[in-house]
Amino acid sequence: MADSHLFTANLQWTGAVQGPTVDYAAYSREYVIRMEGKPDLTASSDPAFRGDGSLHNPEDMLVAALSACHLLSYLAVAARKNMPVVAYEDDASGTMVLDKGGGRFTEVVLRPRTTVARGTNLDLALDLHDMAHKVCFIAASVNFPVRHEAVILEAPE
Repeated sequence: MADSHLFTANLQWTGAVQGPTVDYAAYSREYVIRMEGKPDLTASSDPAFRGDGSLHNPEDMLVAALSACHLLSYLAVAARKNMPVVAYEDDASGTMVLDKGGGRFTEVVLRPRTTVARGTNLDLALDLHDMAHKVCFIAASVNFPVRHEAVILEAPE
């Protein structure tokens, strides 16, 4: 049997205090996500869907989850190869299209800038992004392409 892990979250629609859903334009989209032992996350829908633009939304969180999974996967494969990563930053973006009353992501592009210690094999450092992509649980779970446009930098002396 495969090793499995269970992740739980409690979601509560907090916008209900502002009134029921009797008018599409008027109800609040605010909600709170709670995970035991972690800070609450207050969120809403995207402003395009009448949400609060100052709060996180599900689409933001999906792009962030893919970016974070790639980071953590990259750091793991780099550590296993004894490759000293000294900095990592990503400017990820996701494209969503509206279609037939719903919507779907068509792709997410990760743009990691990875800095490795001087003297590191830069080709290997770049190749490890492909390996990280293959072992990222979140990327393996979505039904749209997740691409990466990685840049490898060498740390100054």
